Amino acid sequence: MSPDPAPDAAIPGLGLIRFDGVATAVFTATQVAADVVPRGAVLAVAVVVSLALFLVGVVTFAWGLLVAAGRSRDDVVTLPGLYFLQGSAPDDVRVRLLGYLTLQVVVAVMTAAIRPFTPLAFGILVPLFGVGIIGLWAARHGTFPAIGEPSAATVGPDPSGPDAAPGPDADAPPDDDDLDDFDQLFRRRKRRRG
Repeated sequence: MSPDPAPDAAIPGLGLIRFDGVATAVFTATQVAADVVPRGAVLAVAVVVSLALFLVGVVTFAWGLLVAAGRSRDDVVTLPGLYFLQGSAPDDVRVRLLGYLTLQVVVAVMTAAIRPFTPLAFGILVPLFGVGIIGLWAARHGTFPAIGEPSAATVGPDPSGPDAAPGPDADAPPDDDDLDDFDQLFRRRKRRRG
């Protein structure tokens, strides 16, 4: 049986996660309402919400990159860890943040597809908000291995294990055939040019 998920109070960066959830709900509500009533104040509100979330997404994306660059002096910050939360976030955080991003993408694409060539197309910009929040959360609260500390991404499979690929024998003389092949290739290319 799996352990109970951590209570919300124990989740780092909970305010950022909740902000993402509330913004996703507001975006979904305004886009769906503007799809139902595609004119007047309802449409204007949907466009304003989409543009505001896009601008916040630009800021959080840049902010997350700056924080991650600062952390990269001490930690191995990877792009999958930063934007897909691969190995850098607890499962419940990863599910929530990636779930909000997925919902943003689905709502943006579906509402713009239902009413193409309308201002609802501004909704397509909103997923940058979700990506920015994910990157900022991971940069501030994600767990990354320290530089020099082995990690699953850098260690790879056990070299002495049963699936280990055969490597060069340390006692065998060096194979000069590869160097000869390279030398011949280089000479051929030089003759073609000259």
